[in-house]
Amino acid sequence: MSSTDFTETVEATVRRVPRYGVFMAIGVVLGIIAAGILTMVGSYEPSETLDVIYTPNQVFGFTLLWTVPIGLALGGLVAILLERIARRHDRVVRVDRETIVASD
Repeated sequence: MSSTDFTETVEATVRRVPRYGVFMAIGVVLGIIAAGILTMVGSYEPSETLDVIYTPNQVFGFTLLWTVPIGLALGGLVAILLERIARRHDRVVRVDRETIVASD
């Protein structure tokens, strides 16, 4: 078995990129917290026009339908903005690239 090595020097761009999933998960958690706060602030007295009284659990579920997608979108937007800001600090470095080809 013989192997052949190829070595060349190339330029590569080094850049820091935020992890989108982490930012979006933080947005979801903040959306859940916001839904909890909105649920605690609300009043649960019967209205004069409707005979329906929603329980706090139902109100929490309804507010989750709004706050979680909004938090998810805002977390993604923050990650995109941070990526745009980090793009200014890109560095170009020289690296050695080795390719080893083994033949049978």
